[in-house]
Amino acid sequence: MKIAISGKGGTGKTTVSACLSQVYLKKGKKVILIDADPDSNLKTTLNIKQEITPLIELKEIIAERTGTKPDERAIFFKMNPEVDDIPEKFFYKNGNLLLGIMGTVRGGGLGCMCPENAFLKAVLRNLILKRDEIVILDMEAGIEHLGRGTTEGIDWLIIISEPTEKSIETTKRIEKLANDIKIKNIGVVGNKIESQEEKNFLIEKLSSMRILGFIPYFEEFKKSELEGKTPWQAVPEILNYVEDIVRKMEEKNG
Repeated sequence: MKIAISGKGGTGKTTVSACLSQVYLKKGKKVILIDADPDSNLKTTLNIKQEITPLIELKEIIAERTGTKPDERAIFFKMNPEVDDIPEKFFYKNGNLLLGIMGTVRGGGLGCMCPENAFLKAVLRNLILKRDEIVILDMEAGIEHLGRGTTEGIDWLIIISEPTEKSIETTKRIEKLANDIKIKNIGVVGNKIESQEEKNFLIEKLSSMRILGFIPYFEEFKKSELEGKTPWQAVPEILNYVEDIVRKMEEKNG
């Protein structure tokens, strides 16, 4: 299963991504988590203290694999560098979990034509198209990381939406982009829900989309990071909601 998580900033993408990884780990699966949001905080959400070098900072490796020199502006470079060994060598590992942090290309996002961009895209292609593990991508508010060459490998795009007009607007914009590049399954998760009225608001506003589930607003999350707790340590029942979402995805995928 290859899952991409997107949505407006602040909707809870990272929390849902982390909880999805925990649900699959509990099922005995091997999981690769990718923090592809420039404002990366998956490591903090998972309460990982160890330093993890963002892939974009592997200058010597990027230069070696793309046929360039570190810190030099390259005109010619390999567009499909060899990256099969990158997860095992440079990702954080704990049991069946691998966590990689993409980092940000200076001066532009993944749309820029540069060795760093080619390297990051090659890593994503490898994870999505060649790996057998569960792969979960925690993305920014969009799907720019997903090129047309990798979307056939994405089983689900999950858009996290809060019950607000701004979040609805972002959700619909992401859905349009996803349809344009033919992602096969698109689902919405309503997050931070405090009432039946808010749930009904999302159901009405997103009536044309597949809603995979709703996650309540939990006050405990505000202090969980201060206490060094993961979301499921702070609120164990959150995994029940995420397990329901996984079940719906697997039923549709099967």
